[in-house]
Amino acid sequence: MNSYSLLRPLLFCLDPEQAHNLALSSLDKAEQLGLLSSLFPKSKSDPSHFAGIEFPNPVGLAAGLDKDGKHIDALAALGFGFLEIGTVTPLPQPGNPKPRMFRLPQAQAIINRMGFNNDGVTACVERVRQSRYWQEGGVLGLNIGKNASTPIENAASDYVKAMDAVYEIASYITVNISSPNTQNLRALQGEEMLRALLGSIDIARDRLCDRFGVRKPLFLKIAPDLEQADIHLIADLLLEFGIDAIIATNTTVARESVRHLKYGKETGGLSGTPVKNTSNQVIHALRSKLGDALPIIGVGGILSGADAKEKIAAGASLIQLYSGLIYKGPELIEECVTALRH
Repeated sequence: MNSYSLLRPLLFCLDPEQAHNLALSSLDKAEQLGLLSSLFPKSKSDPSHFAGIEFPNPVGLAAGLDKDGKHIDALAALGFGFLEIGTVTPLPQPGNPKPRMFRLPQAQAIINRMGFNNDGVTACVERVRQSRYWQEGGVLGLNIGKNASTPIENAASDYVKAMDAVYEIASYITVNISSPNTQNLRALQGEEMLRALLGSIDIARDRLCDRFGVRKPLFLKIAPDLEQADIHLIADLLLEFGIDAIIATNTTVARESVRHLKYGKETGGLSGTPVKNTSNQVIHALRSKLGDALPIIGVGGILSGADAKEKIAAGASLIQLYSGLIYKGPELIEECVTALRH
């Protein structure tokens, strides 16, 4: 029995968002006291290379857990090969009304409708700069989105503003067009809007590359709720605009497997075990279409080392964790690293 299995019943007595904040603040204290390095010894290096980045191991933190970069050093101490922070937006915003996060323990799932609650990109960048992990060269992705108040037809301007702010400090930048919790955001996955968005981002990257003398990798995060034709279209546009990797997938709006459970009909994005197979199918479809042309980061429903291996078998190069950490605890990281060790 690991230490988290003793703590989880206590955390699960709390409101999910309260438990989330308590767990992260407790991790911060443990890291400051030097306890995490003894509890979670550093994994043996198992590097992966793509997009000009060396990832020390293939297991990363998915965006959403640390939206504002408030807990970077504590999370890094758990043994991740890379961290993705955000989603951050140009301006601060409170997100959707509470309650906005729900556990479905019978399904090892979570539904959230957080709505990109964050302190704004400027505050996040400052926290990144202050983190020891960033100062020591840790791989840190910044996940960017649009403000809820920005009309969808002006979305590109928000992504460019956020990109301008994070470009210098990010190892890579993820363009999040797949959260179901910002109105109309997923419309950006359609051909016309996606082409316009990627065109604007491509121009911005060229400008920022000239300014900083380095071409930062751009990743795109997509939804699991896509038809095969949409997946193929997105794949073609990624290649056309020189996107460096794709993250598959975000949460799902499907409810078939959980509708009968308490909270199963809540609106928002469903994550955890119910999204695993759908995510794997999207990864497989992307790999079949793309061949070796583009790396894929697999995320969605990883609660064991075996789940991590399924993502790689489907066609992913790296994986990311979030909901699995809520149910299995930080020991899941090392379990996945070990399962994926070459």
